[in-house]
Amino acid sequence: MAAPLSGHALQLHLPLELAREPTLWEYVPGPNREAVAAVRATAAGQGESFLLLVGRPGTGKSHLLQAACLAAFEQGRQAHYVPLGRAGVAPGLLEDLDHLDLVALDDLHRIAGDPAWELALFDLFNRLRERGRALIAGAAEAPDALNLRLPDLRSRLQWGPRYRLLPLTDQDCEELLDASARRRGLALGPAVVRYIMTYSARDPGSLMDLLARVDSLSLREQRQVSIPLVRRVLAEAGVADGG
Repeated sequence: MAAPLSGHALQLHLPLELAREPTLWEYVPGPNREAVAAVRATAAGQGESFLLLVGRPGTGKSHLLQAACLAAFEQGRQAHYVPLGRAGVAPGLLEDLDHLDLVALDDLHRIAGDPAWELALFDLFNRLRERGRALIAGAAEAPDALNLRLPDLRSRLQWGPRYRLLPLTDQDCEELLDASARRRGLALGPAVVRYIMTYSARDPGSLMDLLARVDSLSLREQRQVSIPLVRRVLAEAGVADGG
């Protein structure tokens, strides 16, 4: 199922519409600057033809993959993002993607051990390489740690550069909060940022989800963001702050 981004020709193979368009400029690189630079170069058609991003949930793999597709589109290139193993996404979806300039495949670990998916991915990899197209993939683990049944696929996935994405530091997370809030027109202030960092989960996904909820409540009640307002949002999510 293809979901166009804000009317762009770019399509993301997702079961749901994206709430917003992830961009490379929004991704706070922290310890992952080399990986972000490599993704940016490949999206522009100037970098490696194959990149593998490895990292646990919360390190921003999906953000980078989606942002790479948007960056490619903005430079006049065709790109697709495919979240593997999701409901509504089948191996046949990979059959006609080799005409694109860039394909971004997410969650390789979710299809490891599935013969149909592995063969479809192996064939796509070869077709993209033959046509000089680019592929960026994301997985929770490195290829040799995935439960892949097709040895040739494991070998292909080890051909290009591999980047292990690391969690952001607290300082990076504070920078992410501040920058994301400003893009939403919110002024958090140092005290609110410290409060969020103390009582919220500190991975980017959790922080962005909390910020969206805070923004929504602030708009509904026409109130400035404050510690009491953030406390209410955390309470609704079942997080106690001891206050």
